[in-house]
Amino acid sequence: MRRWVVLAVVTAAALLGLAGCSGKKSSGESAKILYWSMWNESEPQGQVIARAAEAFTKETGIRVDINFNGREIRKTLQPALDAGETIDLFDEDIERVANTWGNYLLPLDEYVAKPYPTTGEKPYEAVINKTLLDLARQLGSGQVKNIPYQPSAFVTLYNKDLFEQAGISTPPQTGEELLDACAKLKAIGVTGITVDDAYMAAFFGYNMDRLVGAGATLAMVKNNDFTGPQVLAFGQLMEMMVQNGYFSQKAASNIYPAGQVEEIATGKVAMYLNGTWLPNEIKGNAPNMRWGAFAWPALGAGDGIEANNFGAQSFGINKNTKYPAEAFQFIVWLTTGEWDVTLAKESIGIPMGNDSAWPEALAEAKAVVDSTTKRLPWAVGMEDSPDINAKIKENFAKLIMGSLNAEQFAEAMAK
Repeated sequence: MRRWVVLAVVTAAALLGLAGCSGKKSSGESAKILYWSMWNESEPQGQVIARAAEAFTKETGIRVDINFNGREIRKTLQPALDAGETIDLFDEDIERVANTWGNYLLPLDEYVAKPYPTTGEKPYEAVINKTLLDLARQLGSGQVKNIPYQPSAFVTLYNKDLFEQAGISTPPQTGEELLDACAKLKAIGVTGITVDDAYMAAFFGYNMDRLVGAGATLAMVKNNDFTGPQVLAFGQLMEMMVQNGYFSQKAASNIYPAGQVEEIATGKVAMYLNGTWLPNEIKGNAPNMRWGAFAWPALGAGDGIEANNFGAQSFGINKNTKYPAEAFQFIVWLTTGEWDVTLAKESIGIPMGNDSAWPEALAEAKAVVDSTTKRLPWAVGMEDSPDINAKIKENFAKLIMGSLNAEQFAEAMAK
């Protein structure tokens, strides 16, 4: 059953003041935005958005009804849109909104070019993350059709206390430095790295990128060709790390979120190639964790630490909405100023506004994001095919357990 949060309706007179800043003439009726959210009401994001919507209604007179779908929105939104159900605003992953529901999106270029109460005298597009807005334009074939928020990046999260205890003063930037860090961690009884089944393909994809570059890695997926020497090189690296105690053998059987909860949160393992969402996901298990972050190290002739995956959730406005300007003003309300900061703080996430403060847990992740000059697709394509994803997980687990050596791993991946 859908859970609705219905926010108070205020008088139409309040809308008369709104019309001037939203660019939409008041029709004499109270505007009501129906917003389908990807969050659950109990999640930090859902809690903040509900409070922000209530404050927005009080400030502007625009009523916001929120349908908290959770991740089921991936299944429920399309049938509802196809049936013509009234939905003004919805959100999900930036690429999913653009690619899966792109036919329903309202172009937003005229709205991003305007100033709003929380942007001062500057256009909205001038006060938010330009890199992500450019990504939205790219996904929209030159038009802005969805608005990013809750940015994220795929980085190596690490336990700063364990690094300090091991005498690691600088996060590794090369493969040699990574192995050195693992050796120092082992000396204090800590395993260097772990992974869960949900991130095995991403881990493999990132390593392929570092070995041969993004283009060659994506070609492996497109052609289903895993015969290259980079696969053996990865197998040899992993085999050595497992044998030396640098990589958790438990990772072979980790079913998400076992690795991050049972190994990272407990301090048994120091590093995890994961997303900036990790500190939020396990904050209940590790409330006092001091987080650091670095880009996965350079390994060879491929990309270096300048290449990383980054993305965001995003808002889309239904092209059939009666209230496009009001819906966009609510987006601005959530992605700039007070509520952008609040959302980032309470979800331990990245803010969208250029001047919004980042949570302390992601301070080092900000340096990674700021220095990223090349965007990698999610898992560098390794999750695009279910069959390839399954093959990686099966053989990666066997490599970790030792039932496959490096050569056997490469042979199995080449089949």
